[in-house]
Amino acid sequence: MLASTDSSRPVPSSRRRVVAIARNTFREAVRDRVLYNLVLFVILLSVSAVFLGAASASQDAKIIVDLGLSAMLLFGAFIAVFVGVGLVWKEIERRTLYTIFAKPVGRGEFLLGKYLGLCLTLAVNVLVMGAGVTLVLLWVARGSTPLLAALWPTIALIYLELTLLTAVALVFSSFSSPIFSAFGSLAVFVIGHFTADLKGFATLFDTTAARGLLTALYYGLPNLSVFSQITPAAHGIAPPGAHVLAALGYALAWDLALVAAAALLFARRDFR
Repeated sequence: MLASTDSSRPVPSSRRRVVAIARNTFREAVRDRVLYNLVLFVILLSVSAVFLGAASASQDAKIIVDLGLSAMLLFGAFIAVFVGVGLVWKEIERRTLYTIFAKPVGRGEFLLGKYLGLCLTLAVNVLVMGAGVTLVLLWVARGSTPLLAALWPTIALIYLELTLLTAVALVFSSFSSPIFSAFGSLAVFVIGHFTADLKGFATLFDTTAARGLLTALYYGLPNLSVFSQITPAAHGIAPPGAHVLAALGYALAWDLALVAAAALLFARRDFR
């Protein structure tokens, strides 16, 4: 009985360490003025869509949804990439990493806590951005509008994409420099939206090397077009519930795989 009791103690202890790191990461990110500036900019951009829509033959509501969601994805991606890349590098640069690892904190726990903390920060930012777009949309529509039914499911898909992009940034930052990590993460973000077309492009090339590269990218990179429903949302078409659930499972699978890969790479990194 004593042995079984002792063996159960490390689990909550490990959980507490991860939660503490996530909480600290969230506090640091919230104190970062860049995050507030980006959120404010997206809200102002959504408000400016009112004036753009006024000259578009009563298409103002569609423009607000399209522009607001696109801005949300774009600036959320910048937060995920540039803050995500700095999660590990800042600790190394400030040499606080050595203090953290001097305590009973594993490298995997450290990375998981950092990842969850940034995901929480992104959730708060996405909620604020979504609320801004919703308020502007309600103001323009003078009340309820069918576009609202498609707005928040699409925002949920955007958030899932951002969590995946954060995991990508974490993988790069676990073994490389900030510049390379940012470049690699942005490349995955751009290519990921065209992943579905890569396999078709491969058939257009005669060389085996080109076909092999495109096929490898098709199978090796996440298909971010799964989360791209902005254009249908602007026309009031909500993503089906089955699609949202499938996207959730797809994102969770990639998130787990990427965080695990980051932990393995980070465990082999020499900080001396």
